[in-house]
Amino acid sequence: MSGTYKTTPYADRHRGPMAFDTKIAVLLRDDLETWQELNATAFLVSGVTAAYPQLVGEAYGDADGTPYLAMLGQPVMVFQGDAAMLRTAHERAVRRGETIGVFTSDLFRTGNDEDNRAAVAAVRRDDLDLVGIAVHAPRNAVDKILKGAVLHP
Repeated sequence: MSGTYKTTPYADRHRGPMAFDTKIAVLLRDDLETWQELNATAFLVSGVTAAYPQLVGEAYGDADGTPYLAMLGQPVMVFQGDAAMLRTAHERAVRRGETIGVFTSDLFRTGNDEDNRAAVAAVRRDDLDLVGIAVHAPRNAVDKILKGAVLHP
């Protein structure tokens, strides 16, 4: 996994490291319906996973030997903000040179990856109707990009 683990008192109590050099964060627009929040979050996190496969841990298995899929090895923080907050965070990330995932309102109306990419490609960066972004970067960079956003309730 990328990112160095740091042991914290919380980690000691819970038998594992909790602090990472990097952060995975999703920022959602605060006016979405629940199904839209879940859909956008799932798609955005899949983009982080595809871009950073080293963040994926080992496969799981239960005591009966049933195998399960591997998952990200560090938490995903989910934040929310209004449309202006999303535009600001997007601008900050681009200005810092971070690669981010975007989810636009048009993607709720498409049915496949090819149409999704075409929907984003048809709109200039400053005109994207963002409903969510995802970023994986050093912790301090993510904190600066999301400054002003609040944790999703």
